Amino acid sequence: MKTTISLKRLVPGLIIGPASWLGPYIVMNSLFLPALIQHLDAPHKIELVALFSTCGMIVAAISNMIAGALSDKTKSRFGKRAPWIMGGAFVFMLAMMAASVSPTVPVLLAAWMVGQAALNFIVAPMVAWIDFAPKDGRGTASSAYGGLGMALGNNGFNVIGAMFLSQFRLGFVIFGIIAFVGVLIAVLIVHEPSNVDDVDAPKQPKPKLTLKDAKAIFPGWSVGRDYYLALMGKLFQGVGNFAITGYILYIMTDFLHRGSQTQSSIQLINLIMLIFGIFMGFVAGPVSDKFKILKYPVGFSTIFLAFGALALFFLRDNIGIIIYAFAAGIGMGMWNSLDNLLNLEVIPDQNRVAFFLGVYNLGNTVTQAIAPVIAAAVISLFGFSAIFLFSFVFSLIGGILMLSIKSVKR
Repeated sequence: MKTTISLKRLVPGLIIGPASWLGPYIVMNSLFLPALIQHLDAPHKIELVALFSTCGMIVAAISNMIAGALSDKTKSRFGKRAPWIMGGAFVFMLAMMAASVSPTVPVLLAAWMVGQAALNFIVAPMVAWIDFAPKDGRGTASSAYGGLGMALGNNGFNVIGAMFLSQFRLGFVIFGIIAFVGVLIAVLIVHEPSNVDDVDAPKQPKPKLTLKDAKAIFPGWSVGRDYYLALMGKLFQGVGNFAITGYILYIMTDFLHRGSQTQSSIQLINLIMLIFGIFMGFVAGPVSDKFKILKYPVGFSTIFLAFGALALFFLRDNIGIIIYAFAAGIGMGMWNSLDNLLNLEVIPDQNRVAFFLGVYNLGNTVTQAIAPVIAAAVISLFGFSAIFLFSFVFSLIGGILMLSIKSVKR
């Protein structure tokens, strides 16, 4: 029988949980890591950020699929998700402490990769908590995870993280501890029931794995069409978004030349995005549940992201920064509130929820890895200004792919 957890427990956990892993990761990835790389090897900082992103993408992709698959098959007195979530949080904290004392780029890279693997052992099982929600409350649960939890993670922590720009090594330690403690609180609140006594379907003899059996892992296009469209849509939208946020420090210093106003500008952007993200988190899920509308708000949310990118490209001043923050706040708030629910609706195998949701949520880590690599190439070829046009195009493509989904009507 399918496990159902009350929204009274699930919603707080789905807010605190993703905020606790995503917030520290965003701060370290967008602020502390570039700052430490610049400290260790300033002449090659752009190339090194791209290197870290490429390696992180590979590690994240592999560890995420492994974590999701293991979580789906786990039986314990703490449930199938909690043991992996807590193990990942503990190792992530240790890895960030190691990163804080790294004396060279190779040591920093090794610590960061361990952290990337551990992070995905939090991500893949945790997003599957949404599937514990009652049928008529899945929109609310998705909104809690993406709209509120991820809004706090994406923007709330950066407001505080910017204060540690001059003490970035200490920042790694503090935010690593915050991640562990926050995830622990979320796990205790959700309090998954034991699944030791769950009855499995009769086991069939396992055939020898061949290349034809790859469909057992990823189904063919005819079965998984809408899932793949959702996945590609998230990747395009994520790359468009993180192409800007991943280089926000360098955009402020090297492109907009904010100088002493760099810290306050980053805080302003994240504060505005946080406010709108939280607002959409409260509104989007319940509205989706009531009016049975899902695909359209997710698809059209990318228009706001695209508009925000153009504002920075054309204005390049305080007004452009504020318009970008407003537009991105509304767009990301709407997207984060509902995109996980949309994906849950198009999963091709309901017995592997954590696996497929985990792969989908690679969009939160892999796109942060892909975006700086592509952005670095765009910057080197065309200059910083081209990154905003790149973000505009990718955001729109992401929305079009989402709107092409057929199994979810509106």
